Amino acid sequence: MSYLDWTILFLTLLCIVGYGVYKSRGAKSMQAYLLGNQSLPWYTVCLSVMATQASAITFLSAPGLAYSSGMSFVQFYFGLPLAMIVLCITFVPIFHSLKLYTAYEYLEQRFDLRTRALTAFLFLIQRGLSTGITIYAPSIILSTILNIDTTYTTLFIGGLVIFYTVYGGTKAVSYTQLLQMSIIFCGLFAAGVMVVHLLPQDIGFGKAIHIAGKMGRTNAIDFTFDLKNPYTVWSGIIGGFFLQLSYFGTDQSQVGRYLTGASVNQSRLGLMMNGMVKIPMQFLILLIGVLVFTFYQYNKPPVFFNSYELKKLENSSHQAKLKAIEHQHDQAFESKRVALSKLTEALATNDEGKIAIERAAVKKADEESKKIRKALTELMVRNDENASTNDNNYVFLSFVTQYLPKGLIGLLVAIIFLASMGSTASALNSLASTSVVDIYKRLVNQDADDRKYVKVSRWATFIWGAVCIVMALFTSKIGNLLEAVNILGSFIYGTILGIFIIAFYLKKIGGTATFYAAILTEVVVCYCGYTEMVAYLWLNVIGCIMVVLLATVIQQLRNKKPAGEIPTG
Repeated sequence: MSYLDWTILFLTLLCIVGYGVYKSRGAKSMQAYLLGNQSLPWYTVCLSVMATQASAITFLSAPGLAYSSGMSFVQFYFGLPLAMIVLCITFVPIFHSLKLYTAYEYLEQRFDLRTRALTAFLFLIQRGLSTGITIYAPSIILSTILNIDTTYTTLFIGGLVIFYTVYGGTKAVSYTQLLQMSIIFCGLFAAGVMVVHLLPQDIGFGKAIHIAGKMGRTNAIDFTFDLKNPYTVWSGIIGGFFLQLSYFGTDQSQVGRYLTGASVNQSRLGLMMNGMVKIPMQFLILLIGVLVFTFYQYNKPPVFFNSYELKKLENSSHQAKLKAIEHQHDQAFESKRVALSKLTEALATNDEGKIAIERAAVKKADEESKKIRKALTELMVRNDENASTNDNNYVFLSFVTQYLPKGLIGLLVAIIFLASMGSTASALNSLASTSVVDIYKRLVNQDADDRKYVKVSRWATFIWGAVCIVMALFTSKIGNLLEAVNILGSFIYGTILGIFIIAFYLKKIGGTATFYAAILTEVVVCYCGYTEMVAYLWLNVIGCIMVVLLATVIQQLRNKKPAGEIPTG
């Protein structure tokens, strides 16, 4: 990057951190540190909720996912608007009326301490692992730009987020996210415009999409009902609904965002706006990936997008074999470029017969490129068995750093940093609040004053930050980060959602039945996920329904009236 890009990057990060610390000064009480005094307007709630979900993984991995397999991932979000409606009607007013710090406090009032502790424990495991992935995503950027190992960049990014989250608490998180999302929207629009601008003069936006479509990259909608296909309309609406309902309704990283709303209506409005904006935003991010794919049909892509891994191969004893593979790559690209030129001419004349012939030629050339790429990754593993052979996460970054103008590169890199900082800060804040409220305050020290709990919350934030950084250091081998974080969540979210569904709606089921149903369900869900019996989105459906059914059966067998019911609305 140029000096201008580095200047823009560091000024943006400095302004964001400084703004968050300034706005959150004076957070001395638990109410202020964990809930921001419940004083935030709906638009801050909306952008904070979006920033928590839209991490650097979204902006780094989604374009790479569209580049390699098309736009079908957008179906993942089809259940989101329905989930927002259910949340606004039920979860939000209940949580607000009970004056809670965390979602899991309610479970002890409704059930018992062990059900609350189990649910909080499941959340801490899932969110802790996911946050490690979130921290790792922007460290890829620095490692690529500086050509150093991701270990050092992971430590830097994690340390930066820990600093302002420990200091300012949830208010610092929310205010920085407000500014972050504003910059992100502007930067993404600029990136989309620049991709189209960099295409050949005779290839406009419409033709670029048409070409990508002929090569199987615009497959946004799939009505096939297939339990093993993770991205269809049905898995998105049904499985996605359960996942989003659990994520936004029971994950403290999101519950903590909308509990900061000044009123029930402000929280509701923030969530509904998130439901309306998220799908178009995700569609546009994937569309940028499709446009980058078209761009690389006319401009030779790197033989491998992860330059750090490629550099290791260049400096190894396999250098001669690498040169031979790169030569094959150049030849394959030229063949594809010629075939694509003929396809473009056929599209211009609308000759369907010729389009089919040239489309087949382009696909054949594309398959040859895949074989060459496979040979390269096998060579990389031969050189280093720990080599990372999945470079999806580097596709968009490679394009940005090589082709965009000075200044804009720094802004887009800053965007990916900001997205990571926003979601990571929310996660650390939620991990700390759950650890302190649901474990320390409840089980260790019930009689301390507010200052003591705020101090412990800051220490909990720091400790969880350190734990997540350690987890991030082991993240490089998991493939596409965007899919990985959602797969991980699907192992747990269904079970947690089932517990809350029982708590809200099935008043005759008690804590003991729910507790054992949750444990049995989690074992079954983990087995189904590990053996890949179904696509991961369906794990959320299985988990939720199974908890409810098993708890009902166990309660019938116990034939005892549940104790300690409380009003829920």
